[in-house]
Amino acid sequence: MTRERVYNRRMGDLLITDVRLLDPATGLDAPGELLVRDGLILDHGASLGRPDGATVVAGGGACLAPGLVDLRAALGEPGAEHRETIASAAQAAAAGGITTLCALPDTDPPLDDPALIQFVIRRGEATGCVTILPYGAATAGCAGKEMSEFGLLREAGAIAFTDGARAIGSARTMRLALSYARAFGSFVVQHPEEPSLAAGGAATEGERATRMGLPGIPRAAEAMMIARDIALARITKGHVHFAHVSTAEALDLIRAAKAEGLKVTCDTAPPYFDLNETAIGEYRTYAKLSPPLRDEADRLAVIAALKDGTIDAIASDHQPRDADDKRLPFAQAEAGGAGLATLLGVTLARVHGGDLTLLAGLDLLSAKPAKLLGIEGGTLRKGAPADLVLFHPERGWRVEAGRLPGKAQNTPFDGRALEGKVLGTWKAGRQVFAA
Repeated sequence: MTRERVYNRRMGDLLITDVRLLDPATGLDAPGELLVRDGLILDHGASLGRPDGATVVAGGGACLAPGLVDLRAALGEPGAEHRETIASAAQAAAAGGITTLCALPDTDPPLDDPALIQFVIRRGEATGCVTILPYGAATAGCAGKEMSEFGLLREAGAIAFTDGARAIGSARTMRLALSYARAFGSFVVQHPEEPSLAAGGAATEGERATRMGLPGIPRAAEAMMIARDIALARITKGHVHFAHVSTAEALDLIRAAKAEGLKVTCDTAPPYFDLNETAIGEYRTYAKLSPPLRDEADRLAVIAALKDGTIDAIASDHQPRDADDKRLPFAQAEAGGAGLATLLGVTLARVHGGDLTLLAGLDLLSAKPAKLLGIEGGTLRKGAPADLVLFHPERGWRVEAGRLPGKAQNTPFDGRALEGKVLGTWKAGRQVFAA
């Protein structure tokens, strides 16, 4: 109701012409044009005519697709506005073609109170360019001990439940969380890393970490947590979603759980299929992430899981940090990378590399995450919200820290040349970004 009040104001028709229409939800891939009326997609096809008074945008042969749905992004607000605000994150999201964004709850204070859930939703609406769907904290204060009030948080608008970048370490607590979430028609998102094994680590355990003198995190820390939570999903019949999965062993476990018919889903993020642990060479703190970058075999396993459907979505995993967080010795620097503006471009690198078709890549960025969340989005269906991204899949650009939209500049892709540039983004038919 609130979203309609903000976005679906009466406005003139919008006609976007001379585009390649891409709808991952239906498999549409054809030249044509698209007509928007009152914030909704009215029609699309080869030739729609020219409605009186319509604003006409010439697409120049670029691709027009549903706006991206980002399953996982941390926002500085509330509590760390020096790193990122909701307004600056919305700016970066629009520049990246993202029109819906799921915000993590491990803020300061954490989103464990209905009033805070509503605050984040309202701040997102106030930007006018992105729908923000906040996760509710699975435990009070994201501390992993006492359960949050799932019913009240869900009623206030929490899309699902998680402790964000903190793993729910207690098996008993995770079992309760899965049971409660199931009762409220929702799911739990887990940061899959066994806390006692990961504590104090800075890089993936192995030869590189040893040579660099860095404390290691064993790859098994991810698989161990995933194996435990799959067992808990089997017991509770609840739905567990694993975030930023990064290892072959973990993906094998998820693949088997899906084959068993359990309610298990997962996402990954661009660093885990575009970079490997060599990116931390020279103690490059922009490439210090959580989970840490893996070896080349794991990177290839993530790509294989994108191709075979084991991975359900690609999320930005946006984690804003300021210069002081990163200008420290590698072991002491904060983990995390900015990912909103680069989400589409880095995913398209896998399209250009022949690992994914263009529709399959867009499906992982829009239709599949929308379906997982149970929201409208990820489609050009007639009557759907006109959340749209116009991009040229082959136009090149270079990622430069310090010149990205938004406050957060801590990108692990600094210096990376990409093909695939966002030219325009529309939220409910209103243009919110133009290159």
